[in-house]
Amino acid sequence: MAAARGRCELVTITTTPLAAAYAFCFLIMTSLLCYVAEGTPAWFWGGGGDDPYCLTWRVMVEANNAKGWRAVPPQCVAYVATYMAWGQYHRDVAAVAGQAAAYATQINNNAPAADGLDAWVLDVDDTCLSNHPYYQAKQFGPYDPAAFKTWASRGVCPGIPAVQWLFQTLKGRGFRVFLVTGRDEDTLGPSTAANLLATGFSGYDRLIMRGAAQRGVSSVVFKSGVRKQLAEEEGYRIRGNVGDQWSDLQGCCVGDRVFKVPNPMYYVP
Repeated sequence: MAAARGRCELVTITTTPLAAAYAFCFLIMTSLLCYVAEGTPAWFWGGGGDDPYCLTWRVMVEANNAKGWRAVPPQCVAYVATYMAWGQYHRDVAAVAGQAAAYATQINNNAPAADGLDAWVLDVDDTCLSNHPYYQAKQFGPYDPAAFKTWASRGVCPGIPAVQWLFQTLKGRGFRVFLVTGRDEDTLGPSTAANLLATGFSGYDRLIMRGAAQRGVSSVVFKSGVRKQLAEEEGYRIRGNVGDQWSDLQGCCVGDRVFKVPNPMYYVP
C-alpha cells in the first residue's frame, strides 16, 4: 500500500521487485516535476493567475455576458497574456475561421451568385490586424485614445494568420469582401491601408472607416449604418460578418451569419 503525505513528498511502497522498479522511476519523474514546478511561474503551465475565475471570466466575455468592463481584471492579466501568446488564442481563431470557410462553401454550392453581390464584412482591429503587442505592453489596461492612435499610425500591427487565410479563401471563391473599422479615416487611413497591404490583405473591395460625420457615435450605430448602405442602397447580400467584438455583429443588416473572433483584451460597446 502507498501512503502519501504531500504533493511533492516521497511515498513508501511495499510490493514486488518489478513493481518497485517502476515505482522508483515514477518517483524520480515526480521529484523532477515537483522541483521544476516549485521554481516556475504559474503562467508557465498555461494558467496565468486565478485559473478557474479567469477562465470563467473569459467565457463570460466571449458569450457577451460580461459588459461594460474597461480593463482586464488585475488577477487575470497573466492569464490573458498566456492565452494570447501561448497558442490557445490562435487555435481558437483558427477554429472560427474554419467554421466561416466551411459555411462559405455551402452558399450557392460554393459558387457566389453571378451578379457579384454576395459579400462578406470583416472588422479590422483584432480581426484582421492584431493589437496584441500594444495591449500586452499596456498590461491590458483601460483604453487610451492618444496612445492607441500613436500605435496604429505606425502601421506595424501583425496580421492574424487564420483570418488572413479566411480572407484569401473568400476572395478566391469570388465573394466581395468589405473591411469595416472604427478607426478614423482622416488620421489613420493611410497607415491602416498600408498595414493591411503589408500583411496580405490586398484585393478587398473597400476599406470603410469613420469619417467626420461618424465621430462620437457608437460602434453598433456606425457599423449598422455601413452595412445598411451596403445591403439596402447598394444591393449587396451580406452572407457573413466577422468581428472580435459583439458590437461588430449587432444592429442592422448583420448578415446571414455572424462569426465572433475571441478577444479578452478589451471591450468596445
